[in-house]
Amino acid sequence: MKRQNLDQLIEQGYDFDIEEAFRNGWEMFKSKALVSMAYGILILSLQFMFAIHLGDLAVLFSVFLAAPLYSGFFLVANKISRNEEVRYSDFFGGFVYYIPIILVWVVGQIIAAVGLLLLIVPGVYLMVGYLFALLMAIFGGLDFWNSLEYSRRLIHVRWWKFFFLTLLLIILNVLGALLFVVGLIVTLPLTYYIIYCLFEEITQEALL
Repeated sequence: MKRQNLDQLIEQGYDFDIEEAFRNGWEMFKSKALVSMAYGILILSLQFMFAIHLGDLAVLFSVFLAAPLYSGFFLVANKISRNEEVRYSDFFGGFVYYIPIILVWVVGQIIAAVGLLLLIVPGVYLMVGYLFALLMAIFGGLDFWNSLEYSRRLIHVRWWKFFFLTLLLIILNVLGALLFVVGLIVTLPLTYYIIYCLFEEITQEALL
């Protein structure tokens, strides 16, 4: 049923306001700023630890931990949106979906990387197109391939607008990193809350 709803949404089309997405994401971040920043510090600390102490094995973080850890922001965003109580432990809910989101994360990155190696344009197209893939797996209950494909197909409807959004999010996080990395503890959760707000706005009748 969810796939049929998504097919109908893709066929009908949709639009969104980037400024409103940033505004909604910021309001969501402000509502749980301290706990969101605390979790952001944990993720950044783990990444730093893997990079410094494990060297060539730092890729293990990206393969086995990044997807469930980052998904925690989406799960908390969903609770905030539903006016439910948020606990710090809720950020670790991504590990409940460990296998499907690891598959989505790894396969999606491999396909996008191959696209970048062969021709840059297909790789960029897929990197933007898979923006909703983890959300499709978590909230849509789709298998890894359909999560990737429905994310790509849905974003294809407004791909250039999502491309511009992605550029803005990259700039936001670069600026956060330039602020002695401290800014990332704000921009990292904010980025995921913005993406969630867009996903909810676009798919709420089809999935949520």
